[in-house]
Amino acid sequence: MKTHIAEQVVRYAETDRMQVVHHSTYLIWFEIGRTGLLAEAGFPYHEMERNGMIFPVVEYSCRLVGSVDYGDTVRIETHIAEVKSRAVKFEYKITNRGTVVATGMSKHISSNSKRTPRRIAEPLARALEAYTANGDQKRI
Repeated sequence: MKTHIAEQVVRYAETDRMQVVHHSTYLIWFEIGRTGLLAEAGFPYHEMERNGMIFPVVEYSCRLVGSVDYGDTVRIETHIAEVKSRAVKFEYKITNRGTVVATGMSKHISSNSKRTPRRIAEPLARALEAYTANGDQKRI
Protein backbone atom coordinates (compact mmCIF):
# COMPACT_ATOMS: atom_id res chain seq x y z
CA MET A 1 0.00 0.00 0.00
CA LYS A 2 1.25 3.43 -0.92
CA THR A 3 0.61 6.29 1.47
CA HIS A 4 0.72 9.95 0.53
CA ILE A 5 2.57 12.08 3.09
CA ALA A 6 2.14 15.85 3.46
CA GLU A 7 3.35 18.22 6.14
CA GLN A 8 1.59 21.39 7.20
CA VAL A 9 2.72 24.11 9.57
CA VAL A 10 -0.17 25.24 11.74
CA ARG A 11 -1.17 28.77 10.84
CA TYR A 12 -2.59 31.19 13.39
CA ALA A 13 -5.90 31.39 11.48
CA GLU A 14 -6.38 27.63 12.06
CA THR A 15 -6.44 28.02 15.84
CA ASP A 16 -8.91 29.12 18.46
CA ARG A 17 -8.40 31.79 21.11
CA MET A 18 -6.08 29.48 23.04
CA GLN A 19 -3.91 28.89 19.93
CA VAL A 20 -5.11 25.26 19.74
CA VAL A 21 -6.12 23.99 16.30
CA HIS A 22 -9.87 24.35 15.77
CA HIS A 23 -11.68 21.09 14.99
CA SER A 24 -12.82 22.32 11.55
CA THR A 25 -9.19 22.58 10.42
CA TYR A 26 -8.78 18.81 10.35
CA LEU A 27 -11.18 18.56 7.40
CA ILE A 28 -9.03 21.08 5.51
CA TRP A 29 -5.96 18.98 6.28
CA PHE A 30 -7.81 15.91 5.00
CA GLU A 31 -8.36 17.80 1.74
CA ILE A 32 -4.66 18.62 1.56
CA GLY A 33 -3.90 14.91 1.90
CA ARG A 34 -6.57 13.83 -0.58
CA THR A 35 -5.67 16.30 -3.32
CA GLY A 36 -1.99 15.59 -2.74
CA LEU A 37 -2.58 11.86 -3.17
CA LEU A 38 -4.50 12.44 -6.40
CA ALA A 39 -1.71 14.65 -7.76
CA GLU A 40 0.93 12.12 -6.73
CA ALA A 41 -1.09 9.42 -8.52
CA GLY A 42 -0.95 11.54 -11.69
CA PHE A 43 -4.43 13.07 -11.47
CA PRO A 44 -4.26 16.65 -10.13
CA TYR A 45 -7.74 17.70 -9.06
CA HIS A 46 -7.82 20.84 -11.20
CA GLU A 47 -7.15 18.72 -14.31
CA MET A 48 -9.84 16.23 -13.33
CA GLU A 49 -12.33 19.09 -12.99
CA ARG A 50 -11.23 20.53 -16.32
CA ASN A 51 -12.00 17.11 -17.84
CA GLY A 52 -15.49 17.08 -16.31
CA MET A 53 -14.82 14.75 -13.36
CA ILE A 54 -15.59 15.74 -9.77
CA PHE A 55 -15.58 13.83 -6.48
CA PRO A 56 -18.13 15.38 -4.12
CA VAL A 57 -17.93 14.33 -0.47
CA VAL A 58 -20.89 12.18 0.58
CA GLU A 59 -19.64 11.11 4.02
CA TYR A 60 -16.82 11.99 6.39
CA SER A 61 -15.70 11.45 9.96
CA CYS A 62 -12.93 12.70 12.18
CA ARG A 63 -11.83 11.35 15.54
CA LEU A 64 -9.73 13.73 17.60
CA VAL A 65 -7.42 12.00 20.07
CA GLY A 66 -4.91 14.77 20.78
CA SER A 67 -4.31 18.43 20.14
CA VAL A 68 -2.06 20.60 18.01
CA ASP A 69 -0.88 24.13 18.74
CA TYR A 70 -0.03 27.15 16.65
CA GLY A 71 3.40 26.74 15.04
CA ASP A 72 3.48 22.93 15.23
CA THR A 73 4.06 20.96 12.04
CA VAL A 74 1.61 18.13 11.44
CA ARG A 75 2.11 15.12 9.22
CA ILE A 76 -0.91 14.13 7.11
CA GLU A 77 -0.91 10.49 5.96
CA THR A 78 -3.50 9.54 3.35
CA HIS A 79 -4.33 6.24 1.71
CA ILE A 80 -7.31 4.67 -0.03
CA ALA A 81 -9.51 2.33 2.01
CA GLU A 82 -11.73 1.31 -0.90
CA VAL A 83 -12.22 1.85 -4.61
CA LYS A 84 -15.58 0.91 -6.08
CA SER A 85 -16.91 1.51 -9.58
CA ARG A 86 -18.30 4.95 -8.62
CA ALA A 87 -16.92 5.64 -5.15
CA VAL A 88 -13.63 6.14 -3.33
CA LYS A 89 -13.03 6.07 0.41
CA PHE A 90 -9.94 7.90 1.70
CA GLU A 91 -8.49 7.38 5.18
CA TYR A 92 -6.34 9.89 7.04
CA LYS A 93 -3.99 9.93 10.00
CA ILE A 94 -2.63 13.17 11.40
CA THR A 95 0.36 13.12 13.71
CA ASN A 96 2.17 15.79 15.67
CA ARG A 97 5.74 15.02 16.74
CA GLY A 98 5.13 11.31 16.07
CA THR A 99 1.91 11.12 18.11
CA VAL A 100 -1.44 10.48 16.45
CA VAL A 101 -3.77 13.42 17.07
CA ALA A 102 -6.59 12.61 14.63
CA THR A 103 -7.86 9.92 12.31
CA GLY A 104 -10.64 10.14 9.78
CA MET A 105 -12.14 9.19 6.49
CA SER A 106 -14.06 10.69 3.61
CA LYS A 107 -16.15 8.97 0.98
CA HIS A 108 -16.58 10.48 -2.48
CA ILE A 109 -18.80 9.68 -5.44
CA SER A 110 -17.41 10.04 -8.94
CA SER A 111 -19.60 12.47 -10.85
CA ASN A 112 -19.58 14.53 -14.00
CA SER A 113 -19.71 18.33 -13.97
CA LYS A 114 -23.55 18.17 -13.80
CA ARG A 115 -23.23 16.09 -10.60
CA THR A 116 -24.48 12.91 -12.24
CA PRO A 117 -22.77 9.81 -10.82
CA ARG A 118 -20.43 8.06 -13.26
CA ARG A 119 -17.94 5.23 -13.26
CA ILE A 120 -14.42 6.12 -12.25
CA ALA A 121 -12.25 6.25 -15.36
CA GLU A 122 -10.14 3.10 -15.64
CA PRO A 123 -6.73 4.86 -15.56
CA LEU A 124 -7.68 6.74 -12.40
CA ALA A 125 -9.12 3.61 -10.77
CA ARG A 126 -5.87 1.71 -11.42
CA ALA A 127 -3.80 4.58 -10.01
CA LEU A 128 -5.95 4.76 -6.88
CA GLU A 129 -5.77 1.02 -6.28
CA ALA A 130 -2.02 1.36 -5.67
CA TYR A 131 -2.95 3.31 -2.51
CA THR A 132 -5.21 0.56 -1.11
CA ALA A 133 -4.17 -2.02 1.45
CA ASN A 134 -3.85 -4.82 -1.09
CA GLY A 135 -2.90 -2.69 -4.10
CA ASP A 136 -5.01 -4.73 -6.48
CA GLN A 137 -8.48 -4.44 -5.02
CA LYS A 138 -11.34 -5.45 -7.30
CA ARG A 139 -13.97 -2.85 -8.01
CA ILE A 140 -17.61 -3.78 -7.58
